[in-house]
Amino acid sequence: MAKLYFRYGTMNSGKSIEVLRTVHNYEEQGKKVLLFTPSVDNRHGVGTVASRIGMQKKAIIIDDRLNMIELASLEKPNCILLDEAQFLTKAQVQQLADIVDTLDIPVIAYGLRADFMGVLFEGSYHLLAIADKIEEIKTVCWYCDKKAIMNMRCKDGVALFEGEQIQIGGNESYLPVCRKCYASKRKATHKL
Repeated sequence: MAKLYFRYGTMNSGKSIEVLRTVHNYEEQGKKVLLFTPSVDNRHGVGTVASRIGMQKKAIIIDDRLNMIELASLEKPNCILLDEAQFLTKAQVQQLADIVDTLDIPVIAYGLRADFMGVLFEGSYHLLAIADKIEEIKTVCWYCDKKAIMNMRCKDGVALFEGEQIQIGGNESYLPVCRKCYASKRKATHKL
């Protein structure tokens, strides 16, 4: 029986590597995979899933016009994989659940749980609410050896705690940090 999976982690936890590895494993066995990524993620060009270590693959772009249920029904893949699932809307997350429930196709969505202010993204919120299985992809804090659970936005080496929820970026803009280091940097920033 197919399931809807949500695999989340901080920035730099290896989510995109995991997506690409899973796609490779399915395709190496001659199985069909549909790989999706939201149109808002343009770091490596719209429609590209890329990891920091250089691996990348073209993906189907998710936007408001895409009917993922219809596409999955036509293509009949063995699995559907998504990168940057935090950028999905409630309706798009519901489409993923409908694919699992009506077409019996497993869906594995990878993304961030929360933004740099500790607020859940819309897609993450709804995936956490309805996913059959939720798994954390772990990494360590940039400043200490604890588990990173927060994404800290930075500009020119200075931590930021206000701004728009979505700002596309990599290591130049975000660091994975533990809650204690996040709080320490926040406190130091507010003293300035």
